Amino acid sequence: MLFLLVFTVAVNVLAFYFLVNMLFIQYAILAFSIIIFLLILQFFRSPRRRISLNEKYVLAPADGKVVVIEEVEEPEYFKGTRRQVSIFMSPVNVHVNRNPVSGTVKYFKYHAGKYLVAWHPKSSSENERTTLVIQNENGVEILLRQIAGALAKRIKYYVDEGDAVTQGNEFGFIKFGSRVDVFLPLDAKIKVNIGDKTRGGISVLAELVN
Repeated sequence: MLFLLVFTVAVNVLAFYFLVNMLFIQYAILAFSIIIFLLILQFFRSPRRRISLNEKYVLAPADGKVVVIEEVEEPEYFKGTRRQVSIFMSPVNVHVNRNPVSGTVKYFKYHAGKYLVAWHPKSSSENERTTLVIQNENGVEILLRQIAGALAKRIKYYVDEGDAVTQGNEFGFIKFGSRVDVFLPLDAKIKVNIGDKTRGGISVLAELVN
Protein backbone atom coordinates (compact mmCIF):
# COMPACT_ATOMS: atom_id res chain seq x y z
CA MET A 1 0.00 0.00 0.00
CA LEU A 2 2.81 2.44 0.90
CA PHE A 3 4.67 1.57 -2.31
CA LEU A 4 1.53 2.24 -4.35
CA LEU A 5 1.05 5.63 -2.69
CA VAL A 6 4.67 6.64 -3.28
CA PHE A 7 4.55 5.42 -6.89
CA THR A 8 1.30 7.29 -7.59
CA VAL A 9 2.66 10.54 -6.15
CA ALA A 10 5.93 10.15 -8.07
CA VAL A 11 4.14 9.60 -11.40
CA ASN A 12 1.99 12.68 -10.90
CA VAL A 13 4.94 14.85 -9.84
CA LEU A 14 6.88 13.79 -12.95
CA ALA A 15 3.84 14.39 -15.16
CA PHE A 16 3.31 17.91 -13.84
CA TYR A 17 7.06 18.65 -14.11
CA PHE A 18 7.73 17.35 -17.63
CA LEU A 19 4.31 18.00 -19.19
CA VAL A 20 4.00 21.63 -18.19
CA ASN A 21 2.09 22.69 -21.30
CA MET A 22 -0.09 19.57 -21.55
CA LEU A 23 -2.77 20.19 -18.94
CA PHE A 24 -5.19 17.64 -20.38
CA ILE A 25 -2.65 14.82 -20.02
CA GLN A 26 -1.65 16.02 -16.55
CA TYR A 27 -5.23 15.96 -15.29
CA ALA A 28 -5.97 12.67 -17.07
CA ILE A 29 -3.02 11.04 -15.25
CA LEU A 30 -4.16 12.56 -11.96
CA ALA A 31 -7.73 11.35 -12.41
CA PHE A 32 -6.58 7.85 -13.39
CA SER A 33 -4.25 7.70 -10.37
CA ILE A 34 -7.03 8.71 -7.99
CA ILE A 35 -9.39 6.08 -9.41
CA ILE A 36 -6.78 3.31 -9.13
CA PHE A 37 -5.89 4.35 -5.58
CA LEU A 38 -9.56 4.37 -4.51
CA LEU A 39 -10.08 0.91 -6.03
CA ILE A 40 -7.08 -0.44 -4.11
CA LEU A 41 -8.37 1.12 -0.88
CA GLN A 42 -11.76 -0.47 -1.52
CA PHE A 43 -10.16 -3.86 -2.11
CA PHE A 44 -8.03 -3.83 1.05
CA ARG A 45 -10.87 -2.66 3.29
CA SER A 46 -11.56 -4.55 6.50
CA PRO A 47 -14.98 -3.50 7.77
CA ARG A 48 -15.83 -3.85 11.44
CA ARG A 49 -18.47 -6.47 12.09
CA ARG A 50 -20.50 -7.36 15.15
CA ILE A 51 -19.91 -11.09 15.59
CA SER A 52 -22.49 -13.19 17.45
CA LEU A 53 -20.51 -16.08 18.98
CA ASN A 54 -22.28 -19.44 18.83
CA GLU A 55 -20.45 -22.73 19.35
CA LYS A 56 -23.10 -24.60 17.33
CA TYR A 57 -22.64 -22.50 14.20
CA VAL A 58 -19.93 -22.56 11.55
CA LEU A 59 -19.73 -19.01 10.23
CA ALA A 60 -18.67 -18.06 6.71
CA PRO A 61 -14.90 -17.44 6.63
CA ALA A 62 -15.18 -14.96 3.76
CA ASP A 63 -17.39 -12.63 1.76
CA GLY A 64 -18.38 -14.07 -1.59
CA LYS A 65 -20.65 -16.59 -3.28
CA VAL A 66 -21.21 -20.26 -2.46
CA VAL A 67 -20.06 -22.25 -5.49
CA VAL A 68 -19.66 -25.80 -4.13
CA ILE A 69 -21.64 -27.95 -1.68
CA GLU A 70 -20.76 -31.63 -1.90
CA GLU A 71 -19.33 -34.69 -0.19
CA VAL A 72 -15.66 -35.17 -1.09
CA GLU A 73 -12.56 -37.06 -0.03
CA GLU A 74 -10.21 -34.76 1.91
CA PRO A 75 -6.75 -36.34 1.47
CA GLU A 76 -4.40 -33.98 3.31
CA TYR A 77 -5.59 -34.08 6.93
CA PHE A 78 -8.78 -36.08 7.45
CA LYS A 79 -8.01 -38.67 4.78
CA GLY A 80 -11.70 -39.40 4.59
CA THR A 81 -15.07 -38.08 3.45
CA ARG A 82 -16.28 -34.62 4.50
CA ARG A 83 -18.90 -32.08 3.45
CA GLN A 84 -17.24 -29.31 1.43
CA VAL A 85 -18.61 -25.80 1.12
CA SER A 86 -16.62 -23.44 -1.11
CA ILE A 87 -16.87 -19.66 -1.28
CA PHE A 88 -15.59 -17.78 -4.32
CA MET A 89 -14.35 -14.24 -3.69
CA SER A 90 -14.40 -11.89 -6.66
CA PRO A 91 -11.96 -8.93 -6.83
CA VAL A 92 -14.68 -6.61 -5.48
CA ASN A 93 -15.38 -8.64 -2.33
CA VAL A 94 -13.80 -8.01 1.07
CA HIS A 95 -10.86 -10.43 1.11
CA VAL A 96 -10.34 -10.70 4.86
CA ASN A 97 -10.69 -14.31 6.05
CA ARG A 98 -12.30 -15.02 9.44
CA ASN A 99 -12.36 -17.97 11.83
CA PRO A 100 -15.62 -19.90 11.36
CA VAL A 101 -15.46 -21.33 14.89
CA SER A 102 -13.61 -20.71 18.13
CA GLY A 103 -11.02 -23.24 19.25
CA THR A 104 -7.39 -24.29 18.83
CA VAL A 105 -5.39 -24.53 15.61
CA LYS A 106 -4.51 -28.22 15.41
CA TYR A 107 -2.86 -28.15 11.98
CA PHE A 108 -1.48 -25.54 9.63
CA LYS A 109 0.48 -25.87 6.41
CA TYR A 110 1.38 -23.56 3.53
CA HIS A 111 1.68 -25.02 0.02
CA ALA A 112 3.37 -23.21 -2.84
CA GLY A 113 1.70 -23.88 -6.17
CA LYS A 114 0.17 -22.72 -9.43
CA TYR A 115 -2.27 -19.87 -10.08
CA LEU A 116 -5.14 -21.48 -11.92
CA VAL A 117 -8.45 -19.59 -11.88
CA ALA A 118 -10.07 -20.07 -8.46
CA TRP A 119 -13.06 -22.01 -9.85
CA HIS A 120 -10.88 -24.54 -11.66
CA PRO A 121 -11.45 -28.08 -10.24
CA LYS A 122 -7.71 -28.60 -9.70
CA SER A 123 -7.14 -25.28 -7.94
CA SER A 124 -7.79 -26.93 -4.54
CA SER A 125 -4.86 -29.27 -4.98
CA GLU A 126 -2.49 -27.45 -7.35
CA ASN A 127 -2.71 -23.72 -6.56
CA GLU A 128 -0.86 -21.81 -3.87
CA ARG A 129 -2.86 -22.50 -0.73
CA THR A 130 -2.91 -22.91 3.02
CA THR A 131 -4.63 -25.61 5.05
CA LEU A 132 -5.87 -24.77 8.54
CA VAL A 133 -7.69 -27.06 10.99
CA ILE A 134 -9.50 -25.61 14.03
CA GLN A 135 -10.74 -27.90 16.80
CA ASN A 136 -13.57 -26.47 18.88
CA GLU A 137 -14.15 -27.13 22.59
CA ASN A 138 -16.27 -30.21 21.77
CA GLY A 139 -13.47 -31.79 19.76
CA VAL A 140 -15.06 -31.13 16.35
CA GLU A 141 -12.50 -30.27 13.69
CA ILE A 142 -13.19 -27.83 10.84
CA LEU A 143 -10.71 -27.60 7.95
CA LEU A 144 -10.26 -24.38 5.97
CA ARG A 145 -8.29 -24.00 2.79
CA GLN A 146 -7.28 -20.59 1.43
CA ILE A 147 -6.72 -20.90 -2.33
CA ALA A 148 -5.01 -18.26 -4.44
CA GLY A 149 -6.53 -17.59 -7.86
CA ALA A 150 -5.14 -16.37 -11.17
CA LEU A 151 -4.80 -12.81 -9.82
CA ALA A 152 -4.38 -13.62 -6.14
CA LYS A 153 -0.68 -14.38 -6.01
CA ARG A 154 -0.24 -13.68 -2.34
CA ILE A 155 -1.87 -15.33 0.67
CA LYS A 156 -1.48 -13.76 4.10
CA TYR A 157 -2.06 -15.78 7.26
CA TYR A 158 -1.85 -14.78 10.90
CA VAL A 159 -2.11 -18.11 12.75
CA ASP A 160 0.00 -21.15 13.52
CA GLU A 161 -0.43 -24.54 15.16
CA GLY A 162 -1.34 -24.30 18.82
CA ASP A 163 -2.89 -20.84 18.60
CA ALA A 164 -6.24 -20.21 20.28
CA VAL A 165 -8.64 -18.48 17.91
CA THR A 166 -11.99 -16.76 18.33
CA GLN A 167 -14.95 -17.14 16.02
CA GLY A 168 -15.19 -14.21 13.62
CA ASN A 169 -11.66 -12.89 14.18
CA GLU A 170 -9.31 -12.55 11.22
CA PHE A 171 -6.98 -15.44 10.38
CA GLY A 172 -5.78 -14.35 6.96
CA PHE A 173 -6.20 -12.44 3.73
CA ILE A 174 -6.06 -13.33 0.03
CA LYS A 175 -5.26 -10.70 -2.58
CA PHE A 176 -7.70 -10.44 -5.50
CA GLY A 177 -9.97 -13.19 -6.88
CA SER A 178 -9.68 -16.33 -4.80
CA ARG A 179 -11.52 -19.05 -2.89
CA VAL A 180 -11.94 -20.56 0.56
CA ASP A 181 -12.96 -24.21 1.01
CA VAL A 182 -14.54 -25.36 4.28
CA PHE A 183 -14.61 -29.06 5.18
CA LEU A 184 -17.28 -30.07 7.68
CA PRO A 185 -18.37 -33.27 9.46
CA LEU A 186 -20.81 -35.35 7.44
CA ASP A 187 -23.58 -34.80 9.98
CA ALA A 188 -23.28 -30.99 9.89
CA LYS A 189 -26.53 -29.29 8.84
CA ILE A 190 -25.76 -27.08 5.85
CA LYS A 191 -27.52 -23.71 6.06
CA VAL A 192 -26.62 -22.27 2.63
CA ASN A 193 -27.37 -23.10 -0.99
CA ILE A 194 -25.37 -22.83 -4.22
CA GLY A 195 -25.35 -19.21 -5.35
CA ASP A 196 -25.97 -17.72 -1.90
CA LYS A 197 -23.96 -14.60 -1.02
CA THR A 198 -22.01 -14.78 2.24
CA ARG A 199 -20.55 -12.25 4.65
CA GLY A 200 -17.48 -13.33 6.58
CA GLY A 201 -18.15 -13.73 10.31
CA ILE A 202 -21.88 -13.09 9.81
CA SER A 203 -23.46 -15.70 7.52
CA VAL A 204 -24.05 -19.17 8.97
CA LEU A 205 -22.68 -21.93 6.73
CA ALA A 206 -23.65 -24.89 8.88
CA GLU A 207 -24.89 -26.05 12.27
CA LEU A 208 -22.86 -28.65 14.15
CA VAL A 209 -24.63 -31.61 15.74
CA ASN A 210 -22.01 -32.13 18.47
